[in-house]
Amino acid sequence: MAHTINKTMGPFEWFLLLTLSVLWGGSFFFGEVALQEFRPFTVVLGRVGFAALALLILVHVLGLRMPASPRLWGAFFVMGAINNFIPFSLILWGQVHIASGLASILNATTPLFTVVLAHVLTSDEKLTGGRVAGVLAGVAGVAVMIGLEALEGLTVNVTAQLLVLAGAVSYAFAGIYGRRFKDLPPIVTATGQVTASTVLILPVALIVDQPWTGAHAGAATWAALIGLALLSTALAYVIYFRILSTAGATNLLLVTFLIPVSAILLGGLVLGEELEPKHFAGMALIGLGLALIDGRVFKPFRKVAKPAAP
Repeated sequence: MAHTINKTMGPFEWFLLLTLSVLWGGSFFFGEVALQEFRPFTVVLGRVGFAALALLILVHVLGLRMPASPRLWGAFFVMGAINNFIPFSLILWGQVHIASGLASILNATTPLFTVVLAHVLTSDEKLTGGRVAGVLAGVAGVAVMIGLEALEGLTVNVTAQLLVLAGAVSYAFAGIYGRRFKDLPPIVTATGQVTASTVLILPVALIVDQPWTGAHAGAATWAALIGLALLSTALAYVIYFRILSTAGATNLLLVTFLIPVSAILLGGLVLGEELEPKHFAGMALIGLGLALIDGRVFKPFRKVAKPAAP
């Protein structure tokens, strides 16, 4: 998680934020379609591999250069592992058994894990009363969604949900670790991490999935994989870092509220997925938790309640 920066959001920043929410919400839809004919590690390889190629071309077009420092590339590999390789793999494995909309809701818990980890691992991101309340509301939301089924043992459905939650935890670690790249051009950081991710996933996909077996996949499956790479990864990273530089990390957190909306709409309208009432109840609790963590929703009420100065 970057340092909290309070900046205003103009119309263009709001447009970018909404666009980013659709791109990242679409990643769950694209992943669900790609999984119809590709195995999970192959989907991850296609996602980061095509994205790395597109971003490397973009870096060249912009006249930038990738760093040559071994130490910095070591950091890119760590970031690539915890921000791409591990969470992408866990979430896609989870999506084999659960709907894309549910996966997106569970993924929305990332900020809840981030504030807890930041309290432990940083000196300037400590828990407050509002953040504690937000984490508790979010945890309650997750418990509602998983439901009593968890008490019956680790069924396939419960295990799939736990895999997606583990991916959210990995994203949280990445948000904290990524603060060290603040002095690099954002596009260079994005390119470095997806390039490193490609190197990491390539041998795993070759050994475990043998991706050439999916070479005869249909046009829709290939289109989903390309969309996942170019739209939900390469373009999304460019927009993400653009918002981060102009509107700040606090405003960027708002995208977490919006991602499940587009994911659920795409999953329902295109894939025919249906979510249970408990999933929407859980999403509401997670949304409440994120609002408590963010704090701005309740500022007008605090101002009203504050007594006037004598």
